[in-house]
Amino acid sequence: MRRRLAPALLLPLALLLAACSGSSSADTSTGGTGEGTDGKGSLTLNVGDQKGGSEAVLRAAGELDNLDYKIKWSTFTSGPPLLEAVNAKAVDIGGVGNTPPVFAAGAGSKIKIVAATHGTSKGEAILVANDSPLKKTQDLKGKSIAVAQGSSAHFQLVASLEEAGLSLSDVKVKYLQPADALAAFTGGRVDAWAVWDPYTSQVLQAKQGRILTTGEGVVNGLGFQVASPTALADKKKAAAIGDYLERLRRAQDWVYKHPEAWAKVWAKDTGLPYEVALAAVKRTNGTRVYVAVDKAAIASEQQIADTFTKLKLIPRKVTFEDFVDTRYNGDLPPSTTAPRTYKES
Repeated sequence: MRRRLAPALLLPLALLLAACSGSSSADTSTGGTGEGTDGKGSLTLNVGDQKGGSEAVLRAAGELDNLDYKIKWSTFTSGPPLLEAVNAKAVDIGGVGNTPPVFAAGAGSKIKIVAATHGTSKGEAILVANDSPLKKTQDLKGKSIAVAQGSSAHFQLVASLEEAGLSLSDVKVKYLQPADALAAFTGGRVDAWAVWDPYTSQVLQAKQGRILTTGEGVVNGLGFQVASPTALADKKKAAAIGDYLERLRRAQDWVYKHPEAWAKVWAKDTGLPYEVALAAVKRTNGTRVYVAVDKAAIASEQQIADTFTKLKLIPRKVTFEDFVDTRYNGDLPPSTTAPRTYKES
């Protein structure tokens, strides 16, 4: 009999992971769930954020000091409503994963991708129970798999099945949001769960399952900062966005060099256990490096868009390049640059 995860952990994890999901949670409000302001000056940059996201890492790294403009933070429960706010000009810029921009583009949203990170995809995983007879991806044929529809894990599932010679029609897909999927997985009501960090780390740390396969070599590991075209057309806001992106790059360097310190902050901000946060930092979160939004990144996202269009989850053909602004690439390394890694302790 499987030991269930402690119910007390479900709420903070559900809130955090709704933020990571590519599909909306039950709360579909486009408004932020919290706000605050940093900096000084007459210019205000409206930044969309997610729990344990940009504000937390910038503050931990000391990158919110000496701002000569104001940052007004709005916290969202997931990527899609954040991008809806960008489209509505309520937010100037915000960070999301690799899939929400594809769906926003498919909806014809007015957005521009202005920055990218590349991290490992070890946290993008298909999990099975410790005692599961499934040993390889091909064994998933005919089995039930929980996944959040339209999320990065959804694409990882499609790509992993394809690599194994299977398709979505070969498995029984159960579209469940993270909290429901967690309950279904630990309760034995599904055979597998396609998910991302820190859920992957949570399940592994609690010894509730094992990895069948990961997204390494299958998905692109990209994350994006997405801005409003209106903000980019304003010279002062465009300059502030450039400064903001530089601060994020330095903060990411700080995270890599101080994984334990960041894990403590991340755990406190999200309600994650410290051990889970640290494992997720070393597996995924801390491995990210800022890279150029280049042709390779655009082509990789185009593949995701085409995949979901073929699955009829996006209503029209998307030309992803139309939703990119490369002005902040500067001398950043190519998007294919290898993520950072931590030595095994």
